[in-house]
Amino acid sequence: MNHSIRAPRKLWPDYRSVWRWHFYAGLFCTPFVLWLACTGSLYLFRPQVEAWLDRPYESLRLDGPAASAQAQVAAALAAVPGARLHAYQLPLTAQSAVQVLVGRGADEYRVYVHPQTLQILKQEREEDRPMRFIFRLHGELLLGDRGSMLVELAASWAIIMIVSGLFLWWPRQAQGLGGVLYPRLGRGGRTFWRDLHAVTGLWVSAFALFLLLSGLPWAKSWGGNLKALRQFSSQAQVQQDWSTGSSSEAARQAAMNMPAAGGEHHHGNAGEAAGPQDYGALDRLVATVQPLQLPPPVLITPPSKASPAWSARSDAQNRPQRVSLTLDGASGAILQRQDFSQRPLLDRIIGVGTAAHEGQLFGWTNQLLGLLTALGLITISLSALKLWWSRRPDGTLGAPALLQARRLPLALPLLLLAFGILLPLFGASIVAVLLAEWLILRRIPQVCDFLGLGTVRVSATEA
Repeated sequence: MNHSIRAPRKLWPDYRSVWRWHFYAGLFCTPFVLWLACTGSLYLFRPQVEAWLDRPYESLRLDGPAASAQAQVAAALAAVPGARLHAYQLPLTAQSAVQVLVGRGADEYRVYVHPQTLQILKQEREEDRPMRFIFRLHGELLLGDRGSMLVELAASWAIIMIVSGLFLWWPRQAQGLGGVLYPRLGRGGRTFWRDLHAVTGLWVSAFALFLLLSGLPWAKSWGGNLKALRQFSSQAQVQQDWSTGSSSEAARQAAMNMPAAGGEHHHGNAGEAAGPQDYGALDRLVATVQPLQLPPPVLITPPSKASPAWSARSDAQNRPQRVSLTLDGASGAILQRQDFSQRPLLDRIIGVGTAAHEGQLFGWTNQLLGLLTALGLITISLSALKLWWSRRPDGTLGAPALLQARRLPLALPLLLLAFGILLPLFGASIVAVLLAEWLILRRIPQVCDFLGLGTVRVSATEA
């Protein structure tokens, strides 16, 4: 009489199981990784691009004193009828055009005003500015909040892809450092592509994980949940200087278009201008803020529903340099100053992460590091596609085979639960995929075979 003895249950997933997770994660998120790497590389150079685009407005000829800030704002508002002042940007030099941000309805406009003649040199919607367009491509695929959630989902799976890739890279039977720390470029064929994929993945993995994690606070779902948790534990209204999707920016825009509570009264439609405004305080505030030489760009904003008092802020991309001021419009005095070091710890962590993510934390070397990381992600993505296509059997997706009669490792459900809690969209997608597989995909043999959902007998040496 034969008694079958079941093998002891493993704690951690085996190589082939992790390979399957890596394969499916990569197949889904590789197109998004390529997209994010390309658009992110462009956005790294936002300061240089915007400085180049603004060159015609930085060396203007003046033959007399500049007009008052109030007159410059009035000229900008006249160029966009029905608009309301959002911010007055301090010019970089005496020869620079004055840039005035005004809002009308759902749109925000940037108006370039000659500081002396008050001639309108240029006006454009903020959303039409080239780097703003790249920002929307990168973070939302031009699809608004839905695009932000899709990018977040892809980023979540990319984290799984990188973590599982590091597990697969770990040397088990390596002879020397070739294929481990440096690629064996002379081998050719599959070895060349495998080494290019694995070794490049090793060197960029930490930087790629940082980029993915530092981008999550901007995402509609993850960032919105974070803000909700902060608000739940705080008695005051949580203010943060980053947005969480298009809807949050639209809400901020609408609030800036409306008067401060207790201020002007407006009986028109929400988001419309409240009629003629008095910006006489602006000249006093410019005289107060300009000598401080805050890191540019420096924006002075009037009272609104978004902020009840006059304020000024440095909007530098290197966020640890940012300063916020609360101002008294009547006297021009500074009522309160908040430096970056005075912000809540979480805001500082996210601010530093965002500055590094955008390549602005430590100068051009930060930009170069970001560019090299993006090129590394492009390299591992293209090499992965090459490896997959060359080994993919005809008529199937080419997923690594699942061994038969393998018991579920103890750690796998715990790992999935942990990742699902930390990355909620990933957790929701796992539930959706498992339900779809159980209820539909496994009941259609052709689909099951194509996706590689079945099990096969594989020898121990192959496993």
